Amino acid sequence: MLQGWLEWHRQTLLTKCAGLTAEQLKQATVEPSNLTLLGLLRHMAAVERSWFRKRAAGLDVPDLYYDDTNIDGDFDDVAGADAEADHATFLAELVLADAAVAKLPLEHEFTLPKRPTISLRWVYLHMIEEYARHNGHADLLRERLDGVTGD
Repeated sequence: MLQGWLEWHRQTLLTKCAGLTAEQLKQATVEPSNLTLLGLLRHMAAVERSWFRKRAAGLDVPDLYYDDTNIDGDFDDVAGADAEADHATFLAELVLADAAVAKLPLEHEFTLPKRPTISLRWVYLHMIEEYARHNGHADLLRERLDGVTGD
């Protein structure tokens, strides 16, 4: 059930971005926010990598789009970004995230500095919540671009 809801939210974000040009994906449409659909896609690729691959599975993979000197690069650095490449990165991260935790039980636990012990089940719930929040943002951004609304 958790994987099903996660997949539904992943596809919802892809639907919000479907059929738009690179320039439309980069356009901030809800002033004064600089949030864009491409920024959301980049952010969720980075979050998928961080929670599933790096934290839950313990893989040594670099962060996407940001570092300690540019913590919001996923959202902020879209003007010069390659939307097609970022879309492909998002799709790849979904496959890699699923594969990284496929054999782990939901009760698999790990620790992070300054946090309580976290389970894979918690990660799934957090990711569903993260997508739900950002899909709401995506709905507003898309509606302001071309009037399209929906799930």
